[in-house]
Amino acid sequence: MKPRRPLRILTWHVHGNYLHYLSHIPHELHIVTKPGHPPGYAGRVGRLPWRDNVKEVPIDDVPHREFDCVLYQHRSHYDHDRLHVLSPAQRALPRVYLEHDPPQQNAFDQVHWAQDAGMQLVHVTQFNRTMWDNGITPACVIEHGVVVPAGIRYTGELARGLVIVNHLRERGRRLGYDVYRSARDSIPLDLVGMDAESAGGLGEIGNLDLASFSARYRFNFVPIRWTSLGLAIIEAMMIGMPVIGLAATELPAVIRNGETGFVHNDLSQLVEVMRALLDDPALARRWGNEARRAASERFSIDRFRSDWVRVLAEVTG
Repeated sequence: MKPRRPLRILTWHVHGNYLHYLSHIPHELHIVTKPGHPPGYAGRVGRLPWRDNVKEVPIDDVPHREFDCVLYQHRSHYDHDRLHVLSPAQRALPRVYLEHDPPQQNAFDQVHWAQDAGMQLVHVTQFNRTMWDNGITPACVIEHGVVVPAGIRYTGELARGLVIVNHLRERGRRLGYDVYRSARDSIPLDLVGMDAESAGGLGEIGNLDLASFSARYRFNFVPIRWTSLGLAIIEAMMIGMPVIGLAATELPAVIRNGETGFVHNDLSQLVEVMRALLDDPALARRWGNEARRAASERFSIDRFRSDWVRVLAEVTG
């Protein structure tokens, strides 16, 4: 039997790291670009090692190209580009909406805007799927899959915690800016990420350098109240780093207290545990080793790829 050719999937550059991991599927990702590569239309930019199956398509060329499936990842693309960029035939193609976040306007009562019984809505965590009102759109979950650079492992010799959050000061309480500041009064913490300097942090660390940079720190501290499960958390676990954080959203389903890290909603207890890890590097290594084992089983790129291949096969028939 002649092997089936790869699917030609039209999509957008919304989250660079996720798009890079998604490119591990055996299909082509055609990403919409605009001149100057503005957000949402960035294309193959930055230092990520883009694979050959990630291809750019200028926005004016989109209606004239042939695709097999459309993968929406952002409301602006669904509300605007679907109607004003795609051709009628392209709008009728098999379609998937990848939702990266929990609801932002109402924690439990917000109806997802992509209401289409013929589309597949994909969430990245079970928590997100539960909190959204998915309405008439069939919904499923594909959990993250990540790859960390070969040979990089946790060492933890630096007796400090690391916080990895982009635009923490700007995003405020939702991402735990106040929690971070309170914990920093008691525990030595360094903040990295976009615009970290405005919150007293070190600045942004490049995608390819983050794993090796993080490996020296004793633990990863997650002050976040409300967002999706960050790839940085899983990447930290993958190199063997214990995770301490608020018991919010999906994190309690990922971290096992006293085994892979510790989650709680009492900051004083989190501070106590962080102090224990600073005082006992061997304990941090034991938790980190278990974190790596758990993450390797749950968030492997092979499982991620298989889940996406299966869903895309079901959608396209």
